[in-house]
Amino acid sequence: MNYYLRYKNKQMKNITYLLVLLTFCLGIGCQKLDREINTSLSRDLIDISYPNKSREIAALYSGLPDGMLYIDGSAMMASATDEAEHTFERHSVQSFNNGSWNSNNQPDPVWARYFRQIRLCNQALVSFDKVDLNGSKNDPSASSQALYIAQLAELKRWGFEARFLRAYYYFELVKRYGGVPLLKESLSLETDFNAIQRNTLKECIDFIVAECDAAEPQLPPYAPLANYDAAAIGRRATKYAAMALKSRVLLYAASDLFNTPTWANGFSKPELISLNGVPRSQRWQAAADAAKRLIDTTAKYGVVLHNNYQQLFIANNFSRGENFLMTNPTANNTFERNNNPISFPGSSGLTTPTQNLVDAYEFKFGTGATATSVAFNWNNLAHVDNIYNFSTPTATSLTRDPRLRFNVTTNGIATTSPQIPYGVQFGTPAKFVQTYNGGLDGQPIANATKTGYYMRKYIQEGLDLGNNNTGIHNWVLFRLGEVYLNYAEALNEVSPGDARIAQYINLIRNRATVVMPPLQNGLNQLQMRQSIRNERRIELAFEDHRFWDLRRWMDEASLKTDIYGVNITGNSRATFVHTPFIVEKRVFDASKMYLYPIPFSEINVGKGIIQNPNW
Repeated sequence: MNYYLRYKNKQMKNITYLLVLLTFCLGIGCQKLDREINTSLSRDLIDISYPNKSREIAALYSGLPDGMLYIDGSAMMASATDEAEHTFERHSVQSFNNGSWNSNNQPDPVWARYFRQIRLCNQALVSFDKVDLNGSKNDPSASSQALYIAQLAELKRWGFEARFLRAYYYFELVKRYGGVPLLKESLSLETDFNAIQRNTLKECIDFIVAECDAAEPQLPPYAPLANYDAAAIGRRATKYAAMALKSRVLLYAASDLFNTPTWANGFSKPELISLNGVPRSQRWQAAADAAKRLIDTTAKYGVVLHNNYQQLFIANNFSRGENFLMTNPTANNTFERNNNPISFPGSSGLTTPTQNLVDAYEFKFGTGATATSVAFNWNNLAHVDNIYNFSTPTATSLTRDPRLRFNVTTNGIATTSPQIPYGVQFGTPAKFVQTYNGGLDGQPIANATKTGYYMRKYIQEGLDLGNNNTGIHNWVLFRLGEVYLNYAEALNEVSPGDARIAQYINLIRNRATVVMPPLQNGLNQLQMRQSIRNERRIELAFEDHRFWDLRRWMDEASLKTDIYGVNITGNSRATFVHTPFIVEKRVFDASKMYLYPIPFSEINVGKGIIQNPNW
């Protein structure tokens, strides 16, 4: 039974309101509005009640993605890129990797989900004038009048929260499908779904940017300034989040994919998948300006990069100023059970980082101002001998970028897990992660890592899974580090050689727990572009950027590259031999897979919807 029919059976008397729930997504599954609001309430009871309206606005956030459990509750989008391989070969995420996905089989079926959220935003936006505030308005006491003023301000802010969220949901659609139908208000009973068509890509981009511009000045720079309660800090829309969304949207709009329609082989409606009308340099400039304005705004309020890279992604990360917006799940240990090494009690080791990603992390040679960085090279024996050297750098040592240690669990690494105590000597069995052949976490054990690595980013190592300990896991949607990278990328395209390009990359590289040498001076535009892209790859690893970055860059080679792991033989540091090998060959059809196919069920309902190229 689809969403509308189920709801109709519950509330026949509210048929006008209920039919609007169709929006245009007839195939949507049965879902509750949100756990925070009672779905048995009529539209009028929601609109008139201040507490119910508050819950409705909170419910709009329920559509924000949780990237840790994104696909079928156990796979990350990283496993559909050269960042990771999913251990279970028959998991639905593998459809991306073997090329079997299509308009009837999508591992990431978001069309109906995000249009549902857009419909909820539209419904919320048309009814703020119905909220009954007479209780505080008509009470002449000073406290009631103060409450009335505060409630009016909150109603105003709620409207801009809804507009920001609607813009966010639209961007999630646009980056997958190109131009989509822009539904800016709730649909009526008379709506002809066959007449609904996709808006142009330009119309969609312009709408999202305009909504960000409208919301940004009306939202607070930091949650406490908006009278959000403590539990909402970092989890409700702010000025920073609206500006960060604009920065990301404009970066995508300037990138290759939305400016190179020739990949679509003569698609009859290029305006649905590409932009025109102004020189591309203007788009890069707009992206650079948007990112720099956010950088300057955060600096005004004292927001800088957090000093500890690892802490950005683990418990209590909502309090890190660098993180602008996060999801808000309940306490759980699902991510740890999914991704801890298999020797840990109750763990499955599902998301296994690739050697491709590990190779992207540089070496640091030396210390202080004379230190230099160099790319990892399998043909350099010193590099292979120090492949997992995270020791304190010396004047003559080769040490890996510390972000590798924070993001990836490598052979021999110690963790602070109750099961794997930190600091025990490597030779002690079962005290360190063992991904070497014959080790407790390696082949040939069934379901052991296929790449020689396990996930570490986001893992809360203090959770004792044997006792079913849980923790809050907040997925970061926007953070300042990304904005620095957005700015550097856009500025390099419009003003190569500008000193600010390296300045903001080096701020990231010089984070207190990272301290990698600055980029070399004198890089030309192409060299700087390659450096920026690699910096995004390692800084933003497993944050659901790589899947989209490779598409917007139209990096076909990386999209269909062979996935590598490492075969580790020996049983001690002195005897380990590391040999890369191909884990999986990936499939990518550049004639169509830069964008998603629109689900066949939606095209079947909306006859005016044009399918994406070559699907």
